[in-house]
Amino acid sequence: MWSGANRAAEEFYAGLLQEFDEKKKGICKDPFIYEADIQVQLISKGQANPLKNILHENETIFIVEKVPLEKEEPSHIEELQFEETAISDLSTGENVGLLALPVGRARQLIGFYTMAHNPNMTHLKINRPVTALPPLWVRCDGSDPEGIGWLGAELISTSSNITGIVLYMVTCKVDKNYSVNLEDLKKSHKKRHHLSTLTASGFAQYELFKSTALDDTVAASQTRITLDISWSPVDEILQTPPLSSTATLIVKHDAAAVDRSIECLLTVRGDLDFAEQLWCKMSSSVISYQDLVKCFTLVIQSLQRGDIQPWLHSGSNSLLSKLIYQSYHGTMDTVSLSGTVPVQMLLEIGLDKLKKDYICFFIGQELASLNHLEYFISPSVDTQEQVHRVQKLHHILEIVVSCMLFIKPQHELLFSLTQSCIKYYEQNPLDEQHIFQLPVRPTAVKDLYQNEKPQKWRVEINSGQKKVKTVWQLSDSPPVDHLNFHRPDFSELTLNGSLEERISFTNMVTCSQVHFK
Repeated sequence: MWSGANRAAEEFYAGLLQEFDEKKKGICKDPFIYEADIQVQLISKGQANPLKNILHENETIFIVEKVPLEKEEPSHIEELQFEETAISDLSTGENVGLLALPVGRARQLIGFYTMAHNPNMTHLKINRPVTALPPLWVRCDGSDPEGIGWLGAELISTSSNITGIVLYMVTCKVDKNYSVNLEDLKKSHKKRHHLSTLTASGFAQYELFKSTALDDTVAASQTRITLDISWSPVDEILQTPPLSSTATLIVKHDAAAVDRSIECLLTVRGDLDFAEQLWCKMSSSVISYQDLVKCFTLVIQSLQRGDIQPWLHSGSNSLLSKLIYQSYHGTMDTVSLSGTVPVQMLLEIGLDKLKKDYICFFIGQELASLNHLEYFISPSVDTQEQVHRVQKLHHILEIVVSCMLFIKPQHELLFSLTQSCIKYYEQNPLDEQHIFQLPVRPTAVKDLYQNEKPQKWRVEINSGQKKVKTVWQLSDSPPVDHLNFHRPDFSELTLNGSLEERISFTNMVTCSQVHFK
């Protein structure tokens, strides 16, 4: 028996090490398969991390899970069983491709990882000194009485030696009538780790706004504004965060939800020059390339004959603006309205108008100065780059309008949010999925959260060591995404239901230390 376990530990470690080395070399490949039914993939910093809702840490980790069903090769006899299972799963609305493993199998893999890193296991055929690998996390199916959703292992090491390992267990349950006491959590932590001192830090997330689809015919909006608050010490379970907390506002918008509102907030300017008025008329009436050519031909001919002498805002930089300026002096360049030239002319006057519209909004709302906006409105870059920068400015506008509409914050907060977005987009490409985070003073947003129930509330108990902790969390969505929980019908919920009125999930993260001697 021991020889089989030793060989399995050697093989498992070898597979992990190869995956780790190839990732460092930049070699991208599919997850490696272990014993036909298990796959292992290395998640790097910055990649989507399935543990983000539990640990809120962004580090490189191994994820171990069951090979998806489509990758298995069932025999002819197994196919019928597979079809029956699939029909059963579909009829109950469950996920057919569950990737979780039984807890017993997960513990076995954690054991192999631990054995391979234990410096005392010198009989294993592993090169010494052992390479310290990233933490290992195994998906579990929650079928045990505790409802284990994850098992994890993380090494304890010095600069030169691996001295031990921290073993994690994550449990998750549907628990509307939860009963937990902060002092009991502290006592359990002390007993498990034999420590006399500890601290309890809190985290609460308030959903200030989230648009919801009322039926299947209307797609759910992605606009989401949340407030994350952290503090220490924690006095009781579900404590309202004190005003001395650290708070961050996460804004993620949906363009479709704010487009109509932007039209209302961006009042029609009364100082449109000739080019801007022309753009407005053309954008609503020109429907073909031929229409475009005809329109610009009429304008240029009128300018050449001196029939019109339109006025322009200073700083206009389009080709049409240059022709208009030249017409003031009775001389105009010859422009061939062929190929992409008419489209380019339309794009240029549209860009000029949009820039002035955005300037009017941000300055009028006292959210930015002309200097703040210089990067976004500069004509000194090529047209394509100007388009990209105006798109960034529009995204900033959408973010600000989302907050103005849905949470109506103080002007101070709106100004800070605008400046934060401006600084981000001066250095980063357009990313409409980016979640903007803004540090705020709790006193500035207290009216937004103090009388509300949190979407997520968490307490973390530790003893001065990052890896030794106990975490208890209550949330209105399952933090473990691969487990199936009964969900009530939409009719059972209220749109503005509190945390208690909706289905609640509790999850615990506990850990224990094993020291190698």
